[in-house]
Amino acid sequence: MALAQSTLAAPNAPATIAPTGAAMGILTALSLSHMCNDMVQSVAQAMYPTFRDLYGLSFLQLGLVTLAFQGTASVLQPLVGYWTDRRPMPLALPGAMAATFIGIVAFALTRGYPLLVVSVAIIGIGSAIFHPEASRAARSASGGRHGLAQSLFQLGGNFGQAIGPLLVALIVTPLGQTSALLFAGLALIAMVLLARVSRWRVARMAAQAAQPKKAAAINTLPRPVVLRSLAILMLLVFSKVSYLSGLGTYYAVYLKDNFGLSNQQAQLLLFVFLLAVAAGTFIGGPVGDRYGRKFVIWASIVGVLPFTMAMPYLGLVGTVIDTVCIGLVLASAFSAIVVYAQELAPGNVGVIAGLFFGLAFGLGGVAAAVLGWIADMTSLRLVYQMTAFLPLIGLLTVFLPNVRAKPL
Repeated sequence: MALAQSTLAAPNAPATIAPTGAAMGILTALSLSHMCNDMVQSVAQAMYPTFRDLYGLSFLQLGLVTLAFQGTASVLQPLVGYWTDRRPMPLALPGAMAATFIGIVAFALTRGYPLLVVSVAIIGIGSAIFHPEASRAARSASGGRHGLAQSLFQLGGNFGQAIGPLLVALIVTPLGQTSALLFAGLALIAMVLLARVSRWRVARMAAQAAQPKKAAAINTLPRPVVLRSLAILMLLVFSKVSYLSGLGTYYAVYLKDNFGLSNQQAQLLLFVFLLAVAAGTFIGGPVGDRYGRKFVIWASIVGVLPFTMAMPYLGLVGTVIDTVCIGLVLASAFSAIVVYAQELAPGNVGVIAGLFFGLAFGLGGVAAAVLGWIADMTSLRLVYQMTAFLPLIGLLTVFLPNVRAKPL
């Protein structure tokens, strides 16, 4: 896949241009839409213990539900990103949320495992269309502070993932599966917000097209270095997503089986963990803008290992505290990694977003299914003992280029 040849904005360079008020309005709309989108997605994960009891599902079958969502998203997102890098489609944003709406309605009304898998796959299609174009819009509205913009965008998504289990515990578990239809209203709200973003993007693209073209600068890094660095970043995201996917997918079940918690109690603690992931994601972007993306990546890798290695051996209180630390530290690198990759391959914002939001998360879905199979054969405790070493893949950060450019 060819990468556009243009200026390399140094992944470690700080940015000094703040987003304008109007751009912050767009970033807020994108963040809220991302929150609605990912809140809908988190409903399925939060209801795993319920579906496990209702249909007698194995850990492997639960992992396959995750794979159905992340699989459709992973296959389609890079393709959507590649296409929209060359033919931007801002008007596709409300359409993406329409697919999410259809998926959650089907999810709420399904009465069998096969239809459950199909419904989350439809939600995955909406995600595949949403993320590349929304990520491009966020970068366009950043005013130069790409890490901050990416963090705000991600904050909405991760907060939606965090609050989903809480709402499931408070609403869906007491009222039943069909009450998940309430989440369809969130998709409708997001469609309205994204219609506004689409109009802004169309107007901005028209204004940019009317301006004189600037001469493209020469890329300061050799192409092999860029490709090698992107491969390393993909491995880093894979290791992080695989661990977080394995932990998040089975965390509620782990708490129930090992500490005797109820479904509601386990879902509330899953909310606490996912809220820590949201906070970590937000922190990483601005810190990367100020101190450099590579610094954030290193801090995430070095900082999380003691917590992942301790987690399988702790009691209930220790597990809750430890997983909060894991969420804060491990998630902090994601925004930095995505922006680093986008600046390594300028002009390919969509395909980079598709690769990192899609393919990497799809691989995380495969990991979740494999880990579920291992858990069926052994135990979740052994799975968490094994995955504790996944962050060691992050030591490949040493091979990333350490370059700085002039401030924007």
